[in-house]
Amino acid sequence: MLFPPLADPPDRVALVGGGRSLTYQRLAGSASAVAASAAGRRRVAIWATPSLHTCVGVIGVLLSDAVAVPINPKIGARDLDHVVRDSEPTAVIAPPDADLPEPVMALPRIAVDLDARGSEPPPEPPDEAPAFVFYTSGTTGPPKGVLLPRRALTSNLGALAAVWRWTADDVLTHALPLFHVHGLILGVLGPIRLGGTLRHAGSFSVEAIAGELAGGATMLFGVPTMYHALATAAEQDPTVARALGGARLLVSGSAPLPVREINRIEAATGRRVIQRYGLTETIMNCAQHAGEEGVLGSVGPALPGVEVDLRDDAGERVDASDGQTMGEVWIRGPNLFIEYLNRPDATREVVQDGWFRTGDLATREPDGSIRIAGRRATDLIKTGGFKVGAGEVEAALLEHPAVAEAAVTGEPDDRLGERIVAWVVVRGEDGGGATRVTPPSPKDLEDHVASLLAPHKRPRTVRFVDALPRNEMGKVKKSALRAPRDDP
Repeated sequence: MLFPPLADPPDRVALVGGGRSLTYQRLAGSASAVAASAAGRRRVAIWATPSLHTCVGVIGVLLSDAVAVPINPKIGARDLDHVVRDSEPTAVIAPPDADLPEPVMALPRIAVDLDARGSEPPPEPPDEAPAFVFYTSGTTGPPKGVLLPRRALTSNLGALAAVWRWTADDVLTHALPLFHVHGLILGVLGPIRLGGTLRHAGSFSVEAIAGELAGGATMLFGVPTMYHALATAAEQDPTVARALGGARLLVSGSAPLPVREINRIEAATGRRVIQRYGLTETIMNCAQHAGEEGVLGSVGPALPGVEVDLRDDAGERVDASDGQTMGEVWIRGPNLFIEYLNRPDATREVVQDGWFRTGDLATREPDGSIRIAGRRATDLIKTGGFKVGAGEVEAALLEHPAVAEAAVTGEPDDRLGERIVAWVVVRGEDGGGATRVTPPSPKDLEDHVASLLAPHKRPRTVRFVDALPRNEMGKVKKSALRAPRDDP
């Protein structure tokens, strides 16, 4: 069962957001009313605004036999047209005041009544039944629909509850979007499955998050851009530091959190942010454990029930646990997706003998922790006969006191095959709470990386930029980093 608390609602608050709150009894009633309207429909689109309507709508669809298709309200017209044509929803759930674009506007709308007193929740579908279609962008072509089964949700949330000591007594807060795995499955379904409380902070702000933590929230989920802002605020404002320090668990995901930011927050608050690693196709694969130091900068070991292999180019296991030998991450377990919707060819490309080939590169530490080096397609740079992971060069650049942000790409080079290119944002006046630092020269940064890693891993080109292009989850959009026309 995905939501045991809804069968026998406990006497506590389930959801808080947008100035409203719902007890478990109210949630059971309103979600059951949605389930009754969604029953018999194959798929239902969710116009996933950061609201209680979205939370209740998704839970209601999952109580029915329909499949939820979360849609980013800021999606472009071309991608929206593709998502609707590909998933073929027969209804849409959206807040009553939402101005829907075509083609979702043409779909029948299922209303979410937060005050509804529906009947008892219907029997839930079996574990192998599909639950979600999440659309994820690849390097080429339109977004692919990832069909996730209910077993992936139950097994994964159970594993996270075990390693994070996550219980019904916890109050989670976050300001994540509700159309991604991070914000929706972990951030909404996680606390409701356990009988805890979610306090959604809406749009992210330091003040909102600090207020929720000071008001009793015990857990925070965030992404690196959020933790950077929180680190700066905690260094400058003791009330923010106390709020963060009072949390039981601070978790970062969706992109690597630089070690520097982890150290800044720990120094200011006494709390270390832990990391986890997941994908749309697998939900979560690894996580650092609550109450354990672990390897700084890693994403922790494999979750219970999840197998994590590193493989070489021939698909053979990389058995080294030296923190240096790199391989592609392969995943096997109950957390795997069913298929890419309407794309058997794409599914066959990444699933082999029950293993999912993630396309991510990583090393394994002696204690079994995994350290992500980047994506094979964009972050494996073959230079001068060596293979270099962009992630380790980015981490080295971020250890320079003058570097605020860094991204590393590879570009064609007649002599080296590919040359390492660093895109760097220099620290501004706040300096993370410090005074302005002297801007580095390209050679300063090249020498800095060579001294920490190896000479062949140093950037051959350094480009200073005002900001790095990022998506809603804080990931750098490397496809948007282009060399100037007059570059050699």
